[in-house]
Amino acid sequence: MTEQKVRWGILGPGGIAAAFAADLAHVPGAELAAVGSRNKATADEFAERFGFARAHGSYADLAADPGVDVIYVATPHAFHAEAALLCIEAGKAVLVEKPITLDLADAMRLVTAARDKGVFLMEAMWMRLNPAIRKIKELVEDGTIGWVSTIHADFGLQGPFDAEHRLRNPALGGGALLDLGVYPINFAHLIVGAPASVQAWAHLTPERVDEHTGVLMGWEPGAVGALTCSINGPSRNEATITGTDGRIELPEGFFAPRSFVLRRTGQEPETFEFDFPGRGYQFEAAEVQRCLLAGELESPLMPHATTLEIMTLLDTIREEIGVIY
Repeated sequence: MTEQKVRWGILGPGGIAAAFAADLAHVPGAELAAVGSRNKATADEFAERFGFARAHGSYADLAADPGVDVIYVATPHAFHAEAALLCIEAGKAVLVEKPITLDLADAMRLVTAARDKGVFLMEAMWMRLNPAIRKIKELVEDGTIGWVSTIHADFGLQGPFDAEHRLRNPALGGGALLDLGVYPINFAHLIVGAPASVQAWAHLTPERVDEHTGVLMGWEPGAVGALTCSINGPSRNEATITGTDGRIELPEGFFAPRSFVLRRTGQEPETFEFDFPGRGYQFEAAEVQRCLLAGELESPLMPHATTLEIMTLLDTIREEIGVIY
């Protein structure tokens, strides 16, 4: 790794990889080094489209590329563990798209492997690095809305999806929970931490993945969270944090906000706005680069412990609703 440049590789040039690659243009010091696909023609097209220097026709070749410092794993999440382990064993820093794996056991394998190898590992939960979300966290911690009592968040997509769609395929980790539910769950966890109680209910598709899911969480000394996700209808996709002295309202697209409203008791509403280019993936990329240049093996904004706590919650919810991958 050069003194200021960080050389990026992308593994799995699909839709999310395209969004990430486009936002790398907004990250100072990001060098587009290489892309790897199981199909060389696909890698070539992606590299030419976004300006990557090299294209590889296998994940192994990308992992072995000496001109790559960090690899963004952007495959479907059922294949995250295998791809990330390949990169870790090659000594590469890794940013793994959310959810980091299908279950806690595989997530622990990645964390252990990265620590044993002495390489950087982070889950790409871009919402936690969003500047509006970080400001909300700061306001809550400063007691701006008092003691947090309630959190509401939901994320639903227009459905229904065909039976052949990946969102209904248990072999691919299909269902609402891992694709969409991770956002409300991460949001609540960011604000008040790991819950003391988790209850969940879901309606399952014929393939036995969750079509829509509701989660009720409880925290000591009494906060509650009502979280929903769905792949059969477009919900409001908003979030609210209510406290004893006010509330914070996030608009549609709460997981990648550019604004929010602070309402404090007895005061006029205050709108916070954040203007930035792209879709917002650059913030997680910038944090990875900061960590690598500082010699840190995990990010304090998305540490391993947080990833493992979230995966524990997801496993608990799946057990309650009866979904098995």
